[in-house]
Amino acid sequence: MSSKVQVINHPLLRHKLGYLRDKTTGSSEFRDLVKEISRILAHEVMRGWSEMREVHIETPIAKTKVERIANPPVVVSIMRAGNGMLDAVLSMIPFASAGFIGIYRDKFIHNTVEYYFKMPADIKGKMAILCDPLVSTADTMIAAIDRLKSYEVREIKVLTILVSQVAVDRIHYFHPDVVIFTLNIETEINELGYLVPGLGDAGDRLYQTK
Repeated sequence: MSSKVQVINHPLLRHKLGYLRDKTTGSSEFRDLVKEISRILAHEVMRGWSEMREVHIETPIAKTKVERIANPPVVVSIMRAGNGMLDAVLSMIPFASAGFIGIYRDKFIHNTVEYYFKMPADIKGKMAILCDPLVSTADTMIAAIDRLKSYEVREIKVLTILVSQVAVDRIHYFHPDVVIFTLNIETEINELGYLVPGLGDAGDRLYQTK
């Protein structure tokens, strides 16, 4: 496995993923599972963080020095499904700022369409954590990475629950520096663009829109 793809293999995550895949799992439980998984992914994406600063404090016993995160990341949601991950990631990285990208692939013009883009003013030079539960063809993910790089972020890390092998290859063809954190790499995409076996449409299952 490439160092640019981190498959997080843990019994608790495999257990939770099994319920996400199950079509009988209701929307409320589905949302909770996405949040639980996203917190663990957030923990993993910050594992190698090196920018720290020392702060002088007092414990109930004595004065001491502690470390705190410096130059915190920006957590970016690819709407709408990415919003299901956003609050959970921010609960683990509460000092991070947040951004939003509204983008979709239009089947008629065979291209991506951006309808919303809002980022913190100080995004330049920061690490961006890009959240989307499922990455199938990677069209919208690549477009989102393109936009973030135009704002001169320092690096981009993708948090996703499931990603296709096609998406991994395409992302790294256009953006070989991007690191992907995921629970599993799916080997198949069907004619409608869904991951197989996958878990269906994450947005629909999160928000009961189908």
